[in-house]
Amino acid sequence: MTSINIPKLVLGSSASLNAIAVIGFGTSSNDSDSAPMKRAVLEAIKLGYRHFDTASLYGSEQGLGEAIAEALKLGLVASRDELFITSKLWCSDSHPHLVISALKTSLQKLQLEYLDLYLIHFPVSSKPAENKVYPIDEKDLMPMDFKSVWAAMEECQQLGLTKSIGVSNFSVDNLQNILSFATIPPSCNQVGMNPTWQQKEVREFCGANNIIVTAFSPLGGKGASWGSNVVVDNEVLIDIAKARGKSVAQVSLRWVYEQGAGVICKSYNKERLKENLDIFDWALTQDDLHKISSIPQHKMNDSPAG
Repeated sequence: MTSINIPKLVLGSSASLNAIAVIGFGTSSNDSDSAPMKRAVLEAIKLGYRHFDTASLYGSEQGLGEAIAEALKLGLVASRDELFITSKLWCSDSHPHLVISALKTSLQKLQLEYLDLYLIHFPVSSKPAENKVYPIDEKDLMPMDFKSVWAAMEECQQLGLTKSIGVSNFSVDNLQNILSFATIPPSCNQVGMNPTWQQKEVREFCGANNIIVTAFSPLGGKGASWGSNVVVDNEVLIDIAKARGKSVAQVSLRWVYEQGAGVICKSYNKERLKENLDIFDWALTQDDLHKISSIPQHKMNDSPAG
């Protein structure tokens, strides 16, 4: 069994030091059958993936937990400590009194004692509900009590339920708000990011405040309800890929990596899983980077209301 050693980024906070692999395996899916995802997780572990990203919204926590248990049973990893597991707090649980119980429910589904990273999924709350719904009906959305919800997130870390805490889909204004009162600052901000939506302002702010950026939808979320083909059909990226003997996906992932960000990739195809890891022994040229920086930007939809 051969595997690639994936570089890591250190998640730093006053309370912990934790390292996250720069490429993670995403488990968001519209498929109610978890079997394909579980098979892909086991294949990904064989290839060297150690970071797995899920969320209470995705409905994939239980399937991922079963795959992790199987990987441990088969000896594909020696211990749970070799893996980095991220999950997320959904909007309907983004209330101070619900945060800890929501995390405990995620842990129960994952069959784990702790997470490596727990994120607030969106910077809004919604009416408490048993079922996770996306998009959220606008009448059910409500402002988040940032200070109290973040205090509950900090308590999750202090209790050892998660090693690190962070956020997702947060703007610079949202981050400034959190940082104004946080005892434990967010260690990560997971955002939609790719060459056609480069998130320069967010990346610069996060870099200045020791917050790791992790990119989801690095290919624009092709086929997803929030995505498009805007990345894979981009002529600049196609030309660079041809010149470099790489795929457009590899060019996009390499660009994210060269910005100092992590990236979440989702594929259940073994060859694509391997291809996504083949970005570390080559680099984009300054001319490539200049061309990519000139690509017109298309804002991704980052609203929980769809």
